[in-house]
Amino acid sequence: MNSAQPPSATPAVAHHEELPTADFFAFESLLSDVERTKLAELRDFLATEIAPYAGEWWNKAEFPAHILPKLAALELSTPAQRGYSHLFAGLVIAEMTRVDTSIATFFLVHHDLFVESLYAFGSQDQRERLLDDASNLRITGAFALTEPGHGSDVAGGMETRARRISSRTGEPDAEGDSWVLNGAKRWIGNGTFCDYLLVWARDEADGAVRGFIVDASLPGVSRSRIENKIALRTVQNADIVFADVRVAEADRFAGIGSFDDTNRLLHGSRIMVAWQGVGQQLAAFDVARQYAVERHQFGRPLAKFQLIQQQLVTMLGNTVASMGMMVRLAQLQEDGAADMPQVALAKSYISARMRETVAMGRSILGGNGIVTEYRMAKIFADAEAIFTYEGSFEINTLIVGRAVTGVSAIV
Repeated sequence: MNSAQPPSATPAVAHHEELPTADFFAFESLLSDVERTKLAELRDFLATEIAPYAGEWWNKAEFPAHILPKLAALELSTPAQRGYSHLFAGLVIAEMTRVDTSIATFFLVHHDLFVESLYAFGSQDQRERLLDDASNLRITGAFALTEPGHGSDVAGGMETRARRISSRTGEPDAEGDSWVLNGAKRWIGNGTFCDYLLVWARDEADGAVRGFIVDASLPGVSRSRIENKIALRTVQNADIVFADVRVAEADRFAGIGSFDDTNRLLHGSRIMVAWQGVGQQLAAFDVARQYAVERHQFGRPLAKFQLIQQQLVTMLGNTVASMGMMVRLAQLQEDGAADMPQVALAKSYISARMRETVAMGRSILGGNGIVTEYRMAKIFADAEAIFTYEGSFEINTLIVGRAVTGVSAIV
């Protein structure tokens, strides 16, 4: 056999099912029986509904809205809110990422940011109006924080403004029943098609950061898709402009009073993005190992070459080390003891290991590693997005550096 066929999108290694999985230290054994059964159900769904089509969606930069009812039927929205462990919640994101990073990112943005914000900060009225539909994907949401000129420094540099007014007079009113939003947001996942936006803006009156549930169809809201991406092409990232958008006081998140509240949400989502870093490495190892045992060069499988084995073992080691860090972080979450420097260390460390792992995987596939038919090119490209979002590698590193030295190098 002189060339390997493109590997299937499922994690199994063809004709080598007896080989150990990338969960080399059996971390999944820490799940309950119910959780393991549910994870197997998720894997079946991903293998049948996502894996065969993910490459085509990515190539065409199209989002498969038709799968949302089936995804909702899994009943995996905000797993911890449903009584599952934080470890299970993380492995859900890792498994989704293992098959398609874009679908995992959609799920994360909608559930771990928009739906979780309703749980954490929504009023009783807001939860009654939106939570059931959002949890079951009858409506979709986005998290509008990043701005065209502000990413890592958005906490201090936020330019989107909110002014409280009287809807009767249109004049500023500290007790008014409406708000006017003006500004722009960028890189908003799900932003082109979502029904609601969780928009963060600075109050003109006192400078405090406020959160608003904004109906995306309101007058003054304009959305345009960010084109020509080389990563997460299935995710519909948007530029969004707010021009005198009227939002009712009833749609302000009463539980949001400062950027510290925003950080509560980012704390959880950053953990999930670190789990995405695990999932990317699981995917890279799956594809690279299958290719190595099936592809023949110089009359023997690539897997018989020492340098290939060395790369596979390094990839596996990176993956296991990353999983181990996240398993411990999940345990800390159960105790309410996972602080931001620990989360930042996980995100930065795993991002770096992920980059090394996917690069080795791409190298093992040679020329076939740059075409999406063999999956590795997509895995390699999507890793670049994970390396940057939810706090870039550099920012997360500096958060940890501040914690261990007592000196901030950020400001």
